[in-house]
Amino acid sequence: MKKYAVSEDNSLGREYLETKSPLRNDFQRDRDRIIHSSAFRRLMYKTQVFVNHEGDMFRTRLTHSLEVSQISRGIARSLELNEDLSETIALAHDLGHTPFGHAGQDALNACMKSHGGFEHNYQSLRVVDKLEKRYRDFIGLNLTFESREGILKHCSKKNAIQLGTLGERFINKTQASLEAQIVDIADSIAYNIHDLEDGYRSKILPVSKLIELDFFKEIYISLGTDRKDGDEKIYVYETLRRMMFILINDVTDHSKQLIEKVKIESLSDVRDCKIPLIGMSPKVRQKIDDCRMFLRKNLYEHPRVNKMTNNAQKVISDLFAYYVDNFDELPKEYKALDKKYRSIADFLSGMTDRFANNIHKTLI
Repeated sequence: MKKYAVSEDNSLGREYLETKSPLRNDFQRDRDRIIHSSAFRRLMYKTQVFVNHEGDMFRTRLTHSLEVSQISRGIARSLELNEDLSETIALAHDLGHTPFGHAGQDALNACMKSHGGFEHNYQSLRVVDKLEKRYRDFIGLNLTFESREGILKHCSKKNAIQLGTLGERFINKTQASLEAQIVDIADSIAYNIHDLEDGYRSKILPVSKLIELDFFKEIYISLGTDRKDGDEKIYVYETLRRMMFILINDVTDHSKQLIEKVKIESLSDVRDCKIPLIGMSPKVRQKIDDCRMFLRKNLYEHPRVNKMTNNAQKVISDLFAYYVDNFDELPKEYKALDKKYRSIADFLSGMTDRFANNIHKTLI
């Protein structure tokens, strides 16, 4: 690995001291703890765009996390960085997401507006630090500082102050490790390309609509027009695969150039840098920005998706109001965690789509 990669030698360690494993490094242990956690399993039934019962082939938070981890490992390997750490952060980055995707998050944030708000990245950290209870000697998963740092992609200044050393970069405007920066951009690549695919599967984004996106159109047309009936799906998937290759390749090349340009020699240099060092060239960045705008206009704001969004927000808002009035019905393990409203948010954010819908039907 490069000198500026995170390693066990330059790690800031764990909050609770543990005996080293003879078989796995610290970041592999972090990864395994995440995979075996209850929160990770629940991602299988949490929405990416389409609610879980819409179809078996649509992506969930679990499949998205696996895809982000695969992209992250590949980029980390190409840049000679810590693959295990990038994989760990990727697998954990959505642990704090609510049911029903961003619709659920927005609804819960609105409910918590007068009680500190709700940030899904901060909630992911709460999950690994406090909500997971699997060990005799400590609460949470006792992950390394570097894994926790990467999970906390964004954070308000108010929460950052409470986190001490972990929150300092949000106050001092410094950078996370390159391994964490990789996951940030891999997340963006994964959800843009895969939401295009899910939009196509759902028939909300047929080819006639997809070719309105120049990035898609230029590759799709380049594959030729002499096609047999029934080949359309293969050509769409091939186009999306090539789009992803272009994005990942550009991240690798551009990041290498940037790291060399600013003369990064150590992990301290990475953290003290004024700008993120993992990124895309301006030309390719525009392509992914165009994808994002296209998806917002044509998929996320589509009437079918809006209907799911409105239902999701009602379920979360109704359940929040119910538990405010009936706090004694909250599971006891949550009531003991924090103040009333934060405990309710912890409980609701941990629900799967299915559980939230079922309990809403039962209680409301």
